[in-house]
Amino acid sequence: MSKIISFFFIFLLIFSAAHLRAENVSGDSASAESPPPSSLVYVMDIDGPIVSTTTDRVLDAISQSEKNHADLLVIRMDTPGGLTDAMWPITKGIMNSTVPVAVYIAPAGARAASAGVYITYSAAIAAMAPSTNIGAAHVVSGTGQPIDSVLSEKIMNDAVAALKAMAERNGRNAQWAEEAARKSVSITSTEALNLHVINFIADNMDDLLAKANGMEINTVLGKKKIILTNPVQRPIKRTFIQALLEVIANPNVAFILFSLGGLGLVLELYNPGSILPGVVGGICIILAFYSFRTLPINYAGLLLIIFAILLFILEIKIVSHGILTVGGIIALIFGGLMLINTTDPSLRISKTVIFSVALVVGGFVAIAFTYALKARLSKPTTGAEGLLGQTGVVKSRIDKTGYVYVAGELWEASADEPLEAESEVIVTEVKDLKIKVRRKW
Repeated sequence: MSKIISFFFIFLLIFSAAHLRAENVSGDSASAESPPPSSLVYVMDIDGPIVSTTTDRVLDAISQSEKNHADLLVIRMDTPGGLTDAMWPITKGIMNSTVPVAVYIAPAGARAASAGVYITYSAAIAAMAPSTNIGAAHVVSGTGQPIDSVLSEKIMNDAVAALKAMAERNGRNAQWAEEAARKSVSITSTEALNLHVINFIADNMDDLLAKANGMEINTVLGKKKIILTNPVQRPIKRTFIQALLEVIANPNVAFILFSLGGLGLVLELYNPGSILPGVVGGICIILAFYSFRTLPINYAGLLLIIFAILLFILEIKIVSHGILTVGGIIALIFGGLMLINTTDPSLRISKTVIFSVALVVGGFVAIAFTYALKARLSKPTTGAEGLLGQTGVVKSRIDKTGYVYVAGELWEASADEPLEAESEVIVTEVKDLKIKVRRKW
């Protein structure tokens, strides 16, 4: 019996050991087959002029990437350029980011002009899609003029030095960077690769991430090797407020808002108490001034637009037979042409928009003027003067005086001849709450 019990315990021991071994092997196999953690890559887009709203979006994207410990932030860019006041905070934010930043000029046909060159050079990784271009880095200052013509050659040298410093930090072509700034040269993606302006050409985002993987770059924390394992791309989309502010910051929209705001005030003054035109006009003007804060405004152009609105208001109050309206349209057109003080075509107001808005606003003012003129020329229909020419009925015989019912009221009346009751008469004169009438023939 003891042998049987011993044999039973030995069997249990062997079975338990085998079972534990199987579990360990199974666990090791499962551990070996489990995928490694994925790398987090944030992606944001710049697809327009570099203005203050662009700055806010980029800095927010950098902050979000750092907060969530992203492995890479990709800025996909297609820009005609922009203002230095908006550009410098972006380059500074990129260079001081603890998360590596890649600027990707894409899609095909995209460009990185003017301020876009500086942003590209500030990034640790620079890539371009095929059939794209980069260059013309002669930046525009906050006043809207080229730096060397406004802030002197000294400021241009400072901008070039900053661009060359970015090139040296990220191992790019510093000589071409200076030529792009001073001579506004531009090159294709293939030329940019051959000149070491960019790190590589990428067909798409997956290609970019594959080529960026393993690169050693300089960051604010020192040298860092980019490791992207099963990268997960997470887009950073515009919020509603950011999208709205970007639309408002468009020079064409700013001009339209200010012009429509002026029209709203004109219509409110034409018909006081209507409220809606005044409220909408006030909102449009406030939004326009927000946009002006982000743009290089020529105050002579702004004053011309304000003068145009003043002329439109006077047209409704003064009979000028359209002279003030024509003057207002001319002032509005010249104001629109002069409003944005920059040589950067991406920030200029479209001439089509200027002429269309001027004609629409002028047309509404002309219509309002026509109605106002008709009101002035029409006979009064209320008060004492409104009784002139009205037809009434004699209620008590008029010898020297009597009473006439006219316009819903009973008036004391006189006439040059006796008039019997129920006779129809016409009011010829109103004086001291009395009327004079004559027989209606």
